Amino acid sequence: MNVKVIVFDLDDTLYDEIEFVKSGFFAVARYFMPTEPQKLYNTMLDILDKKGRGYVFDEALQTFALYSKANVKKALNIYRTHTPNIQLNKDAKEILEYYKRQNTPLYIVTDGNKVVQANKFFALRLEKWIKKPFITHRYGIIHAKPSPYCFLKIALLENVNYEDIVYIADNINKDFVDIKALGFRTIQIKQGMFKNTQKPQKYEAELRIQSLLELQKILTL
Repeated sequence: MNVKVIVFDLDDTLYDEIEFVKSGFFAVARYFMPTEPQKLYNTMLDILDKKGRGYVFDEALQTFALYSKANVKKALNIYRTHTPNIQLNKDAKEILEYYKRQNTPLYIVTDGNKVVQANKFFALRLEKWIKKPFITHRYGIIHAKPSPYCFLKIALLENVNYEDIVYIADNINKDFVDIKALGFRTIQIKQGMFKNTQKPQKYEAELRIQSLLELQKILTL
């Protein structure tokens, strides 16, 4: 696959998103139960495992007689604004170093809350490798994936054709469908919650990999 620019997704591509969730939960637990944070933290993890993210804070705070709408709002704010305790996956760090040495332009396109995603970016120290992170919600939710908006901006910045850009991401539901139709190259990293998701062919990435280190054999720059 001949390309000139590499674009990465963030969550469950360069690091495991569950680590951010755990980090946020513990920050919330420390605030509401500073002397016994582990109890509230474990309760939140248990609710997450059984019911998903929807009402974790509501139910966990109710369990310890801490519930109020104000406290739920506070918990969400702490979760979103805390400094995350997260690390790049080993293969991600190695591949970023590899392409940085080759002076390959590296970008990120990621959906999500502007503050949350920016905090993740800096906690992972991605500024050492990434030329520019495109957090789609900075441009309006209408430009979140599958919108090609941020990818088109990268093509303009680098003055390259769409087929010169490859996007590596995990979410088959939205990451590839619109940019693939325009000619961008696409690779799915088979990790995270979408690794076994099945979708029609138009949603599929061009290639699938198990580790980012496989890019060294796949990509020709």
